[in-house]
Amino acid sequence: MNQNPMNQTVVGIFDTAAHAKQAAQQLKTAGFSLDDVDTISRDSKDGSNYYNSTNTTTEAVGDAAGRTSDSIGNFFHNLFGNDGDNANLYSHAARNSNSLVTVHCKTADHAHKAAEILDRAGAIDVNEKAGQTGYKANNMASGSAATTQTGNNEVSAKVIEENLQVGKRVEQTGGARLRSRIVERPVEANVRLREEHVNVERTAVNRPATEADFNAFKEGEVEVTERTERAVVGKEARVVEEVTLGKEVTEREETIRDTVRKTEVDVEQLGTKDVRNDNRKNS
Repeated sequence: MNQNPMNQTVVGIFDTAAHAKQAAQQLKTAGFSLDDVDTISRDSKDGSNYYNSTNTTTEAVGDAAGRTSDSIGNFFHNLFGNDGDNANLYSHAARNSNSLVTVHCKTADHAHKAAEILDRAGAIDVNEKAGQTGYKANNMASGSAATTQTGNNEVSAKVIEENLQVGKRVEQTGGARLRSRIVERPVEANVRLREEHVNVERTAVNRPATEADFNAFKEGEVEVTERTERAVVGKEARVVEEVTLGKEVTEREETIRDTVRKTEVDVEQLGTKDVRNDNRKNS
């Protein structure tokens, strides 16, 4: 998968048309306009070979570059500009794959988002694909000695050596999301409530009235009220816990082991014939 930051064009190469179609659908779901997404496949209904198809993108690129025999090659050469090695690498990988998805983006953020979607949808690793399909940079087999003959009857052998280049890419391996929700649970509490009750008692008596009785012998009223306690419910919200998401960065060292090839040129001295011995035999 390639991302061209200058033209904001993102390219994904897929081994199957289904993966390419899925990528286009995911781009649409993510808000990309299908007018900005081109999908080319070997499995097109007209049966044409996709890298020589009449797709608008590749055809326009081919015309602009003045080359029409290989639209996919024209496309990548126009995309990479003067970087012919990468253009050849991606062209080779595309010709040995099934489908190609290009996304025309207006901003770098959209381009980065499109690249992530294409990766998740199954875009191939171009370097890995090229290695599996026998790609040779500059059309020369690595580790082989190419010989040339100069005009001065000299023969030279070129020594080709591979170098190990290790890069880095960032992949999402996990994460955490905080989502809060409100749940209800039943609770209960016991409370003691007091009630008052008025009792009326009548007692029969038979005694002479006293002066105090005569003083109380007048109209009036006495009132006694009853009271009762009722439960009153209130709620208090308290913060009892805080959950915080943080991130720490650690570094680890990884040893990459691989093999590289190098051409070794051995110089062998050719034997010469002893002319003096031959002359001695003829004398």
